[in-house]
Amino acid sequence: MMAYNMSYLLSVVLLLATLPLSALGKQCDMSVVYRFDCDPERGASQQVCESRGCCWQTGKSIEGIGVPYCFYPTDYEMYQTKGPVETEYGCTANLSRASPSYYPDTIQDLKLDIYYETKTRLHFKIYDPSHERFQVPIKTPKVTKAAKNTDYRVLFPSYGMGFGVTRASTDLPIFNTSVNNGGFLFNDQFIQISSILASKYIYGLGEHRDSLLRSTEWNQYSFWNRDMPPNLNANLYGTHPFYLVMEPTQGNAHGVFLLNSNAMEAILQPAPAITFRTIGGILDFYIFMGPTPEEVVQQYHEVIGHSFLPPYWSLGFHLCRWGYKSANRTLEIVNRMRQAKIPQDVQWNDIDYMDSHRDFTRDPKAFSTLPDVVADIHGHKQHYISMIDPAISSGQPSGSYPPYDEGVKQDVFVKDANGKILIGRVWPGATAFPDFFKPETADWWRTQLQGFHTNVSFDGVWLDMNEPSNFVDGSANGCIANSTLDHPPYLPFVIGGQLYSGTVCPSAKQFNGTHYDLHSMYGISEVIATNKALQQIRGKRPFIISRSTFPSSGIYGGHWLGDNYATWEDMHYSITGILNFNMYGIPMVGADICGFNDNSNEELCVRWHQLGAFYPFSRNHNSLTCGGQKLCIDQDPGAWSPPAQAIIRDALMTRYSLLPYLYSLLVGAHVNGSTVARPLFFEFPHDPYTYAVDRQFMWGSHLMISPVLEEKAETVKATFPAGKWYDFYNGTAMTIAKTTNVTLDAPMEKINLHMRGGAILPMQEPNTTTHVTRQNPFELRAAIDPETGMAMGALFWDDGDSIGTYEIGDYIHLHFSLTPTKMTSTVVHNKYKDSVDMVLGKVTIYGFQKPPSTVTVNGKSASYTYDQHLQVLCITSLSVPMDDAITVTWST
Repeated sequence: MMAYNMSYLLSVVLLLATLPLSALGKQCDMSVVYRFDCDPERGASQQVCESRGCCWQTGKSIEGIGVPYCFYPTDYEMYQTKGPVETEYGCTANLSRASPSYYPDTIQDLKLDIYYETKTRLHFKIYDPSHERFQVPIKTPKVTKAAKNTDYRVLFPSYGMGFGVTRASTDLPIFNTSVNNGGFLFNDQFIQISSILASKYIYGLGEHRDSLLRSTEWNQYSFWNRDMPPNLNANLYGTHPFYLVMEPTQGNAHGVFLLNSNAMEAILQPAPAITFRTIGGILDFYIFMGPTPEEVVQQYHEVIGHSFLPPYWSLGFHLCRWGYKSANRTLEIVNRMRQAKIPQDVQWNDIDYMDSHRDFTRDPKAFSTLPDVVADIHGHKQHYISMIDPAISSGQPSGSYPPYDEGVKQDVFVKDANGKILIGRVWPGATAFPDFFKPETADWWRTQLQGFHTNVSFDGVWLDMNEPSNFVDGSANGCIANSTLDHPPYLPFVIGGQLYSGTVCPSAKQFNGTHYDLHSMYGISEVIATNKALQQIRGKRPFIISRSTFPSSGIYGGHWLGDNYATWEDMHYSITGILNFNMYGIPMVGADICGFNDNSNEELCVRWHQLGAFYPFSRNHNSLTCGGQKLCIDQDPGAWSPPAQAIIRDALMTRYSLLPYLYSLLVGAHVNGSTVARPLFFEFPHDPYTYAVDRQFMWGSHLMISPVLEEKAETVKATFPAGKWYDFYNGTAMTIAKTTNVTLDAPMEKINLHMRGGAILPMQEPNTTTHVTRQNPFELRAAIDPETGMAMGALFWDDGDSIGTYEIGDYIHLHFSLTPTKMTSTVVHNKYKDSVDMVLGKVTIYGFQKPPSTVTVNGKSASYTYDQHLQVLCITSLSVPMDDAITVTWST
């Protein structure tokens, strides 16, 4: 049936259907969990509250922001709905209110457009039809015809404002704007909307440091990109106003995305309910019906765009340090890694390689030999990445620094409210900020990168400080005292207490608007320009890691989790960060292994390398100073004792052996929008026991990682969902009848990895670089599902560096299948010219219950061993081409 039925919709009052009786009393009579804050400014008072027509009742504050003292009564004036009227794309309605609300510049007449875009995706906008307002300039799907037979229904109450979305199969409310009479306000610089949540199991709302499962106990999340080391209750480097909710029954999930770039906040309360407040733009929402959590994320990524396919070399281990202090010292560290035979693919330099911290320069003394160092790195088939900050030095004499002089001539810099170049202060001193939304800036930026690349042949770019960060608040001349952009009527709770704290003035002018609207998109605008430039300069896949992110950033680059600390707690929080960013469409993500700030120690650093070996983006990085002016110690793998080096080497070798699987997962993210690192509940959505697990994670569907996250621990308590699980290293099997915690041995030399029954992992014999590893034979490691006697897997393979290989078909795709009698490799697609060099060298099967009497590969007898105790069959000494079908058979 159509998702829209006029006679049915107009007869439904969603408020009555979703609120308990305790919340339906007249005026101020309601349960505290249904109090929606009418005075969100700090320091609420009874006088202000009652002047707004709201209820004032003091009470005991609870954890977080606490129960509101000032809240909307149930008979608060609301917008009235006229309509809806059916359209080709869905329906439309007019919203109006008779009098202004208590914030300035109320927009009393609004338009609501609802688009039934796909079977599983609903899109709605609420906006001012009379005056154009800022809308986020990212590409999203354009749909003009309503989908039929949708998984959702749209319902309108018979009176008042609001509408609701329910799941068609269960009638469960998914989104309900009728929950709170005063919860919907639309002023020029204060927009608010509330909805009931289907359950307390809510995830997302980034970038914030927190548990994976967000608390609905009066919790507040602010969004305004900020240079801020990861801390609780702080707005951090990125803005991602997307959330996912697990529903109470059937393991269903749905997601909600607010496409808005202005400063905003989301309030969670124990009804459970959510309130969004933003101070600009429009309300532009998408709802994704899943029904699985993985499908919710894929549907979200269909809107914001699929992630870039990284070059294969970037899957290797990366090493960096702020404080090498010279090119020669940088090479010494690389050589230390080579001598220790520890895998490394990429060497980085932080800001200390620059001349006086100016972009596109290098220190003429300490880094005079940097081109030679990079040549040495390339000679060993390794790669090099340098940091580039957005802020361009402006304080030097005219004519002495071409990037600034040329930028002034080409008019590429952000302007202050008076139309002059806005000058801030960052590492080089006085600086100007490129306006990457301006088309001419992209050409200027490419020219600067090209000039530097001619001197230092970098392979990728590290974009730091691009929130944008500013060491003075606003500008060198401050901001405008009476500007409502710099000092809006309502200020979300942002670190520093002002929108311009640690960044540029919101009143600053950019090509397509004010910084007030574009601030949280500054980073993505730089990433887009850099991605385009690198394709033109190198002619290969770009590799970019950016600190600032926004929805769609993952199309162009990856992310690291910022300036973390060398603590066990920070190591744990890195898992939640990585899982969240996979939801946000940025699967190429990692944290600074061993911690950036403060000195690490050997035990912490070893354990962190074990975990970091399973970050999609795996990099060790630390700071210049720790505790005043004292230099931080080295924390690269070669700096530790020989036993520690051996453990780190083994962890990274394990990573390198699994890179074919990791790469195939990243291809899945690029093609389908799927996650790479994912929470357990994504794979086990019917099991509420998994909903809060954030000390373990999965790589795809097949591999579970259970790291040690506590000091001096030699065991780890891991959650195992029901099923068959096999120790990755030796095949020891566990049959789990019901989800439970299992205490695993975890001596210092081991990170616990488990294969899920039914999995086949494509692997490769590892070496110390991806270049050498890619030339080695493959292994297929299978873990039998005892209930079916089967297992499956896949491999995507290409040259790992050319642009658009999937799009033009220059790849090989293999499908692996195991049944009770045989194992096969089938070529699904092959236009990869070097597929003839791919050789299968080994097959390992876990859960093989009886010893075989014969084993054949493509009809020929094969050498094998069988461990009857572990029930592991290992077929070795193979050299079978993988560009054609392979059949492994056995008899028992």
